[in-house]
Amino acid sequence: MEGRSLLVLVLVVGLSSCAPAEEAAMGGAGGQQMADGARWSYHNWPTGPYQVNPAWPRPLPDDEHSHVGWTWGSMGGVYAESPDRIWIAMRGELPLQPGMTPWQAYGATNVVGNAPPTTDGLSATCNPTQNRRGYERRWEHSIFVVDGEGNHVENWDHMNELFAAQPCGRGPHKVKMSPYDQDKHVWIIDDQLHMIYKFTYDGELVYSHGQLGVRGRGPNTFARPTDIAWLPDGTYFISDGYDGKRVAKFDPEGNFIMDWGQEPVDADNPGPSEFNNPHSIQISSDRRLYVVDRGHERMQVFDENGNFLDMWTLRSPNWPESQNTLFVNHLIDVDDNIWVSNAPPGRIEKYDLEGNHLYGWGATGIEAGRLACSHGFTTDQEGNLYVADCFAGRVQKFEPIPGANPDHVVGQILREYPVN
Repeated sequence: MEGRSLLVLVLVVGLSSCAPAEEAAMGGAGGQQMADGARWSYHNWPTGPYQVNPAWPRPLPDDEHSHVGWTWGSMGGVYAESPDRIWIAMRGELPLQPGMTPWQAYGATNVVGNAPPTTDGLSATCNPTQNRRGYERRWEHSIFVVDGEGNHVENWDHMNELFAAQPCGRGPHKVKMSPYDQDKHVWIIDDQLHMIYKFTYDGELVYSHGQLGVRGRGPNTFARPTDIAWLPDGTYFISDGYDGKRVAKFDPEGNFIMDWGQEPVDADNPGPSEFNNPHSIQISSDRRLYVVDRGHERMQVFDENGNFLDMWTLRSPNWPESQNTLFVNHLIDVDDNIWVSNAPPGRIEKYDLEGNHLYGWGATGIEAGRLACSHGFTTDQEGNLYVADCFAGRVQKFEPIPGANPDHVVGQILREYPVN
């Protein structure tokens, strides 16, 4: 995440990573021949058409509190409002452990491992665990904004109390804005406490969905909601979620309209509108809803009234059957390309709206540019890609290599609001 603690990848202009099928086209199963006899492949060239900015973001300032002995926590989400306003959702700050250097990310070191997103002694589902860590995170900088250079420019410290309201809280899951909202309201989803918040651009709470800490399925109860997407008139859909197994639809004023989806009747043969975890939701230009059904490793497609239209696998035939893959997030760019992230392969995959695989890059690992849990990703108007890596505990900025194939660069997300 920053240059002092991570391996800096030396990048050559114009080269891109290759998925296994693409390696064959470049000169055999191992990829393109290099001068020393080795071959380029996605294993040793994991960043595709990008180079990683190793000094982004910069350390948080000490103007509100000291960061001596503290570092980044698990990153839930990231949203690029513009190249100079990137919103970051972090699940609290974590104490440095012996052997770590200042501002080293937990998952970017072999000393500690993954960045824990939960209270010590509690699992992600709020159940007691035997493997206690012996230390606690602190609720600071849960929602903050940085500029294009990675400098801290804004901190929503009033959010910390909401995330810490109960011991089970693990912090923000997503931070987003509607592409159609001229007032640029900020939406924040807290999956663990079953809440969705709508704020003004200045941080004033407009309204919230859900009952804090209450799990349920109703017009105003949720079961670990995950994401949100909008139609041009302001109608929106919430994927709900880890436990809810549904999509809920609301009118522009926040009134419940309908929902659909359920747990599979036959867990070994899940059917249409049956979810393991509707974890990410996006809407194409023709108003179709694309929902990543995470544990089932597939995409489900619906119309805006919940009618099932299509579904297709997200799993590559090149991956071993034994490899457990979680498809954690996706976006649809302005050209209606679908970009999907996964873990643990650590890849970003490109599909068309019919589910045809077009391209992919990336590899798992702790080095800069590799991915452990691409839980959220977004692009800015200059083509930069930002990835919130929840296991690693970092947000990485990927900058397009000059001359890179534009079809390999993650496309622009839709924005119709004014850019500051």
